[in-house]
Amino acid sequence: MHRTVIKSLPLFETMSDADLDGLLAQATPRRVAQGEAVFKQGETATSFFLLLSGRLKVTQVTGDGQQIIVRVVHPGELFGFAKALARPDYPGTAMAVTDSMTLAWPSCLWSDFIGRTPLLAARTMQTLGRQLDEAHTRIREMSTQESERRVAHAILRLSGKAGRQEEAGIQIGFPISRRDIAEMTGTTLHTVSRILSAWNTQGLVEVGRQKIIIRDIPGLARLAEGKPE
Repeated sequence: MHRTVIKSLPLFETMSDADLDGLLAQATPRRVAQGEAVFKQGETATSFFLLLSGRLKVTQVTGDGQQIIVRVVHPGELFGFAKALARPDYPGTAMAVTDSMTLAWPSCLWSDFIGRTPLLAARTMQTLGRQLDEAHTRIREMSTQESERRVAHAILRLSGKAGRQEEAGIQIGFPISRRDIAEMTGTTLHTVSRILSAWNTQGLVEVGRQKIIIRDIPGLARLAEGKPE
């Protein structure tokens, strides 16, 4: 794989060609079909990954058997870095939502990976920090906010990361179901279906089979902040 594939990604854009070639020499590319798992919860963490294209969802099954989506992985993001968390195993399952392409490095190379340049180390730590901050935000939302606000926040976050402008509004750029939204927000499928149906009637969103188009971003933002019209 040529260095230009990752040179355009913010995480690597300032690295020298020699350092990029060194990283790529240790990486293994892998195509992941829609519905296929890159790794599963509880498996020994033998590798960490970079998503080049496609989308992944990372799920966890809780002690009481409930499945939750803890993260959506977007192109250019690292995932599966259990080594950075001092874990021997993967804490969740990474599943391809669309056909995807990843690069994988052996977990034992994590220190070498972030040590390539000071800037790469800094940006990697910033990435981990943002992901931790988002996780804390979601925990706070689930602890303190009613279901409608949590669903609004989740959809707005997805539109910011994966939204594409269309004539009807901003469409989330990968297949997403009501169950996915329920698993992101710690609520039930019935509740999410009720909320989205009401929003569809109000003209806030347009909902189809595994498709959500946001038609009124300001209106959805007001709901997320608890300020309905």
